[in-house]
Amino acid sequence: MTDQELHNLVVMISDEYFQKPFRHKAFFNPRLRTTGGRYMLNSHNIEINKKYFEQLGEAELVGIIKHELVHYHLHIEGKGYKHRDKDFRDLLKKVDAPRFCSVLPEEKKRRAKQKFIYYQCSECKLTYRRKRSINTSKYVCGKCRGKLIKVKEMTLE
Repeated sequence: MTDQELHNLVVMISDEYFQKPFRHKAFFNPRLRTTGGRYMLNSHNIEINKKYFEQLGEAELVGIIKHELVHYHLHIEGKGYKHRDKDFRDLLKKVDAPRFCSVLPEEKKRRAKQKFIYYQCSECKLTYRRKRSINTSKYVCGKCRGKLIKVKEMTLE
């Protein structure tokens, strides 16, 4: 799918589900990594992560477009366009748009092989779970300032 085809799809979805025109640009942004798309407040453009279309298909893409169009139309109208706003949640339900996009398959694999290191305070026995190792001679317990001891290292699969 090209940027022009994406733009035409966004215009069509805006007319069909919102009965309002989309007057700005919609395009794929290859730099997006952790999100399906984003609405730009200043330019009113919509950027979409192409990986979601390639890996999860057109149904996921349509959901992402609807979600971003909810941000777009509410912001243009001066209503609550943020995820926590009531206007936003109500319009999401009305157009049947997802609140969050699905996790990419490659991201699931990466998360599955994630390593965790557990530390325990020698004084109060509070346990800390960290993704990165810490220097136990430099850092202490945040609760009682006791010495931290490395307990175990686990890889979740």
